[in-house]
Amino acid sequence: LIMSKGKVVLAYSGGLDTSCILVWLKEQGYDVITYLANIGQDEDFEAARKKAESLGAKKVFIEDLRTEFVEDFIWPAVQANAVYEDRYLLGTAVARPCIARRQVEIARREGAQYVSHGATGKGNDQIRFELTCYALYPEVKIIAPWRIPEFYNRFRGRTDLMEYAREHGIPVPVTPRAPWSMDANLMHISYESGILENPKSRAPADLYLMTKNPEDSPNVQDVLEIEFKKGVPVKVTNMNDGISKNTALDVFSYLNEIGGKHGVGRIDIVENRFIGMKSRGIYETPGGTVLLKAHLDIETFTMDKEVRRIKQGLGIKFSELVYNGFWYSPECNFVRHCIAKSQENVEGKVQLSVLKGQVYILGRESPKSLYNEELVSMDVQGDYDPCDASGFIRINAVRLREHHRLQGLSSTKQ
Repeated sequence: LIMSKGKVVLAYSGGLDTSCILVWLKEQGYDVITYLANIGQDEDFEAARKKAESLGAKKVFIEDLRTEFVEDFIWPAVQANAVYEDRYLLGTAVARPCIARRQVEIARREGAQYVSHGATGKGNDQIRFELTCYALYPEVKIIAPWRIPEFYNRFRGRTDLMEYAREHGIPVPVTPRAPWSMDANLMHISYESGILENPKSRAPADLYLMTKNPEDSPNVQDVLEIEFKKGVPVKVTNMNDGISKNTALDVFSYLNEIGGKHGVGRIDIVENRFIGMKSRGIYETPGGTVLLKAHLDIETFTMDKEVRRIKQGLGIKFSELVYNGFWYSPECNFVRHCIAKSQENVEGKVQLSVLKGQVYILGRESPKSLYNEELVSMDVQGDYDPCDASGFIRINAVRLREHHRLQGLSSTKQ
């Protein structure tokens, strides 16, 4: 009888890698508690539970985190207009702190001093998982097999994992694996590695699972009205058929459905990982893309110009912090609070149409609008004296004229 080295909570997906890790941890003498987070991925959770139990997990936790994922993680990203390097809507980066937060809760509750995950030693996810774990459970010890030489030297590729699985009675996938790796959740699906590692090679047409090819999408637009309060959507109504949703999870899922049906939110990019290398990623974020466009619109309609300029910078900072794994850091907490403060008056309705991979804004209304129809009208003078503009322009021109004078001086000297 081997003395147990202690309890470890393993973030388990039910796939080949984490199944092998489960058995390997057991071989090392740990009591393994598996934890599987439901964040909207298409997964047979009961089959995963049975598999983990049959492989010797002491306990199996399957946690439905979909609502908290939307409310606590996706909504702050929507408020921030969070986009990394101008293109990526952070679907994976936002999910990791959500998954790790619950993993740590389980570890504390079960008295486990270890947590483990199957993230590779080259990617961003190891950083996101572990910074969250250390922030919320400072004494925790982390076992990352893909960074342990005894593990990664033994399992140099998929063939080694398959062989180990056969030796240890781990059910192996029957269907051949897609030649790329993918990560799916409620917000997006990401595809990378394998044949996608050549940045020039095009993604095959059958890669995308969440969105229709815009070419094959309907020729009839869906017109939606999205209602916002404090910068988050509280209701979506389809003006075509009257369907309406008003809980966080339902609103977001419905926007995914409509966005997906029209092929919205596909991107193919090369991005900069925190760890210092560039990687090619393909992402589809249908609902998130629709919401970004709608939120930008209602925000500019209701927010003071100078507040918006500062807030825009904070949004970029927030995106970098989240991408790099610092969701649970004092600086990210501070930025989130500032962004939330900026959203107090961001309320109203935006009407938009979704068609052929595009989102078109049609109109907006708000009780908190800073838009003054009379003030801006070309037909009504309102409380504004056009003569004042002359002085405003001349004052702004002082600097420009001086700069030009100086240029003139320096050019005559030559």
